[in-house]
Amino acid sequence: MRITNIGSSDKASFYVACELYHQILNHPQSRLGLATGGTMVGMYGYLVDLLTKNKLDVTHIETFNLDEYKGLAPEHSASYNYYMHQILFDRYPYFNEANLHLPNGMAQDVTAESERYEQLLADRGPIDIQILGIGENGHIGFNEPGTPFDSVTHCVDLTESTIEANSRFFNNKNDVPRQAISMGLSSIMRAKRIILLAFGKHKKDAITKLVNGTISTDVPATILREHPNVDVYVDDEAMPDYINESSRV
Repeated sequence: MRITNIGSSDKASFYVACELYHQILNHPQSRLGLATGGTMVGMYGYLVDLLTKNKLDVTHIETFNLDEYKGLAPEHSASYNYYMHQILFDRYPYFNEANLHLPNGMAQDVTAESERYEQLLADRGPIDIQILGIGENGHIGFNEPGTPFDSVTHCVDLTESTIEANSRFFNNKNDVPRQAISMGLSSIMRAKRIILLAFGKHKKDAITKLVNGTISTDVPATILREHPNVDVYVDDEAMPDYINESSRV
């Protein structure tokens, strides 16, 4: 794992957008694992700018989103399907819709849907670059503390802290779904490369535990220390006060 403080969220967002741009440029049939949330907005904005200015062909790019809320239709303004189209796919409208994969939050049988999505990842993968954020409690995807490291795509009961953190995207806290379909930790770990972004002082504790703490399901993100190719990009506020040197290699 390599951790780099790029100074500001804006600079880090642009840097990672360039990483994705060059992946698409050099490997036009890439498989990208995508994340949502406030952390990613700037990065996707820069990626749209780069794709637009350079008129890059993305018709053979295949994307796989980490998760989706259970019970939200794709057109719901708080669904991750809606987010991805508003933030990326509709702003650079040359992606092939058949290659844009998200869990179906409206599936009647969430177990079957989880199995379908996991099989899709197995059949179409491995993912070349997986983008991640991190929750204040150390979750990645919607894999909350206690999630087994060998977990595959599954239906998750969201913790109160995650519901509270995500309530800003809804009219009120009571509107936040209590469950989501998420890639599992082992699903994420199959990616060839992982890039994690974290900004702000409220993420500092999670990043400190990620790079310096014990590898434990209590902090799900710590599993990333066992992956051979992980980059963590932070701003000044999220940078730990101390870095274990083993986290830099």
